[in-house]
Amino acid sequence: MKRLGVNIDHVATLRNARGEFHPDPLLAAKFVKKAGADSITIHLREDRRHIKDKDAKKICSLKNILVNLEISTNSKMINKAIKIKPNFICLVPENRKEITTEGGLDLRKNKNKIRSIISKFKQKKIRTSLFINPSINDVKISYKLGSDCIEIHTGRLSRLVKSKKDYSNELARIKKCSYLAKKIGLEVHAGHGLDYKTTQLLSSLKEIQEFNIGHYLIGESVFFGLSKVIKNFRKIIK
Repeated sequence: MKRLGVNIDHVATLRNARGEFHPDPLLAAKFVKKAGADSITIHLREDRRHIKDKDAKKICSLKNILVNLEISTNSKMINKAIKIKPNFICLVPENRKEITTEGGLDLRKNKNKIRSIISKFKQKKIRTSLFINPSINDVKISYKLGSDCIEIHTGRLSRLVKSKKDYSNELARIKKCSYLAKKIGLEVHAGHGLDYKTTQLLSSLKEIQEFNIGHYLIGESVFFGLSKVIKNFRKIIK
């Protein structure tokens, strides 16, 4: 059964726009779970542009809700994540000036550092995923570093689909990476820029077990409601 992870970062973005308390990401996490999400994803960025430390602590302390915490490889963030104790962690690259995550981790450059981080999380029995570009080499390195999962960056595919350009080569890359990852024992996730059409395309790949969707899902909810949009995505990934 394919799983749906809902990223609620932009509920916090909306709250922060007024510097007040509404809408509350904690209530969003509970609501999203009740509406059919299998897990909640939150990205605790170094600049705290949306999710704050208090949000992360409260959400990760909720019972019966699986939380996937996205963080950078910054040592302070690693130590903070260990204290927060999420169910899952996804390591992602961060650039302070980026609007959103622009690509996968540079695994070649940071092999030793990432291997050490994964080892720390394994000691705490936290499932760890690496956010990577759809690259065969990155899949192989992820396996060698001891990661439990990979999350394939689907941003390029999503942009091609939305701009009605030929996406066949990018889809083929994702397919090959997913097949190899599954074959060597890595769980495969997909995320970034996913909308209905892109998710439908990728749901045909049996190797992908989890979709993490945020910006589009929250955006559509403005018009059609959060429960409805979550149900729509659940139908697609089934």
